Amino acid sequence: MGNTISRRSFSKMLISGLAGSSLFMSGGPLMASVSKARVVVIGGGFGGATVARYLKKLDPAISVTLVEPKTVFHTCPMSNAVIGGIRTMPDIAHNYSALRNRYGVEVIHDTATLIDPVKKTVKLKGGRSLQYDRLVVSPGVDFIWDAIAGYSQKAAESVMPHAYEAGPQTLLLRRQLLAMKDGESVIICAPKNPFRCPAAPYERASLIAHYLKKNKPKSKVIILDDKEVFTKQDLFMLGWDRLYSGKIEWRSASVGGKVERLDPATMTVSTEFGDEKGGVINVIPPQRAGRIAIDAGLADASGWCPVNPADFESLQHPGIHVIGDAALVGTMPKSGTAANTQAKALAASIVAAFGGPADGEHDLASLCYSMLAPGYAISVAGGYIQSPDGIKDNPESIHLTSMEATTAQLAGEAEQADNWYRNISQDTWD
Repeated sequence: MGNTISRRSFSKMLISGLAGSSLFMSGGPLMASVSKARVVVIGGGFGGATVARYLKKLDPAISVTLVEPKTVFHTCPMSNAVIGGIRTMPDIAHNYSALRNRYGVEVIHDTATLIDPVKKTVKLKGGRSLQYDRLVVSPGVDFIWDAIAGYSQKAAESVMPHAYEAGPQTLLLRRQLLAMKDGESVIICAPKNPFRCPAAPYERASLIAHYLKKNKPKSKVIILDDKEVFTKQDLFMLGWDRLYSGKIEWRSASVGGKVERLDPATMTVSTEFGDEKGGVINVIPPQRAGRIAIDAGLADASGWCPVNPADFESLQHPGIHVIGDAALVGTMPKSGTAANTQAKALAASIVAAFGGPADGEHDLASLCYSMLAPGYAISVAGGYIQSPDGIKDNPESIHLTSMEATTAQLAGEAEQADNWYRNISQDTWD
């Protein structure tokens, strides 16, 4: 296949913030047309939109239908900057006009309600039924509302937002921060692994602390964590000490971080060590694969979807592929870059299955930038080698911001984070 990139070069792209700019960038179709096959894609985020785009780039003759209820998709990446008052909602908004008009993807703004793996059909809420030869399910996550006593979807939509699906929840949490009194605490309840974007609760704490430092200096952030350790922990704590000394308090599960009960009426969080009252309480509940994946029987007892590592085909139902946050893919975290690179590899695999050029191993990747303040960011990146016997870490591609990074280097990472977001957004929706 043309336009390949070496693993070492791809790792450098990751570290420089250029990942997502594309592994397949060429002016026209990359393959001769081989098929009139029908592919239906459920979910229009970093996984679903990317696989739809690349299927049409690789073989324009394939019929690709994307099912996504939202006409405007707001990304979780960079939504913490909106919560902290650094970005606005239009900065994280994307639509599907390029997929429809430039690439010829049929975009249906509706909700998939039923998958029939035997008849190979997808039923939509609006009544339409779609036939497929291959189905890609990239539904993101669903929240386990009853995992914490006292919590519910109603509580999330009114007084204790999760803000882990960007959109109205992002704005609700932002409005609560603006309205809270100086001196009140912001409580963030972080879940056990695995969950979407494992660094996001700690980036959120950082950018909320940035807002409080400037606007409500008597207030602080308390993180109640249902874990003993978290990703990039040393780097976050170093940054918190430098930027927000005394304004962010992290409690692990064993020292009062495990939430036992929530009381939305009194804005109280109960742990085995006692109660905490918050002016703002951000509850990030435990998660599982998106609802349609659960309903279709694509998930196992873990709540996530096991897949063949070679082509992301479901181990529960043949002919259905699962990518992104919903999938169980070895040690790959649930991130936008992971979903984007999985989507590209899957697009090549599907085209090969329909009679295109033989498919081989693919380089997968995850890259996570975390902003601690404007001009201060940290990152972790890793590469993964896709092969029939599993998805393996690529030790040559591991990168973590140094604890000795200079102010200029941290500012450089913040610039790279902006570049990464712009590039991956273009690579997904444009």
